[in-house]
Amino acid sequence: MVSNNLKDLVNAKRGIIVPGAFNALSAKIIADLGYEAIYITGAGVTNMHFAMPDLGFIGLSDIAEQTRRIRDAVDVPLIVDADTGFGNALNVYHSVRTLESAGANAIQLEDQVAPKRCGHFQGKQVISTEEAVSKIKAAVDARRNEDCLIMARTDAAAVEGFEAAVERANRYAEAGADILFVEAVTSQEQIEALPQRIAAPQLINMVIGGQTPIFDAQQLGDLGFGIVLYANAALQAAVHGMQTALTQLRDEKTLLEDSGLVASFAERQRVVNKAHWDALEKSYR
Repeated sequence: MVSNNLKDLVNAKRGIIVPGAFNALSAKIIADLGYEAIYITGAGVTNMHFAMPDLGFIGLSDIAEQTRRIRDAVDVPLIVDADTGFGNALNVYHSVRTLESAGANAIQLEDQVAPKRCGHFQGKQVISTEEAVSKIKAAVDARRNEDCLIMARTDAAAVEGFEAAVERANRYAEAGADILFVEAVTSQEQIEALPQRIAAPQLINMVIGGQTPIFDAQQLGDLGFGIVLYANAALQAAVHGMQTALTQLRDEKTLLEDSGLVASFAERQRVVNKAHWDALEKSYR
């Protein structure tokens, strides 16, 4: 496993921005731009690889495969979205072992009823606090290296209310979770309250078009959040970019490198490190 400074980054509580990746190329671009950590998004993997919505369609093998590919492409810490852990506490144990071996530096587990759904969709349900606590304990026990962090997400705010979500988050910290994630809070007041009500390091999710008000990352760091997650900013940008470029190609019958709509051929080769492979090939001749 790559050396993990994620714990230091989160404990600093300075609101580091962590974008989400949905495949190795998106992760490579994120790392190339200097971001300090990457989130492997279950929603993004579902959308990009299956063209389906985030309604619990992917399994452990799907997210583990993407984690291995992304780990091979980048060296920065990886936070992996493991949804509900793909079953009960025993399944969580197996999932943590699998994802840690695949290269995860942190593994996120949530307290939704399976099959889960996007945290900003309607109709969510949550399991009991007691069952969720048992799954967090199983995750903590399963990791082989204490540097592999366990992140506990609660979706209870939309189901049981904000106070219940805060209570659950604190229970998950007592169970051993290293990072807490209260999903889909809906007001500035709730955002500001979270660092006051929860002592453990926290992630706050900025979903473009979602239910949570968008705050500047500096503001969120000043409030005391460790991570500001933009899980699907890259995905939404990629969808928009493809639609824009391909619409022009359809309508204008041509698409040039200087259109401003596509990366240059040279930039594409730089991102995938072609020069390295050319040099390696030369060394073996």
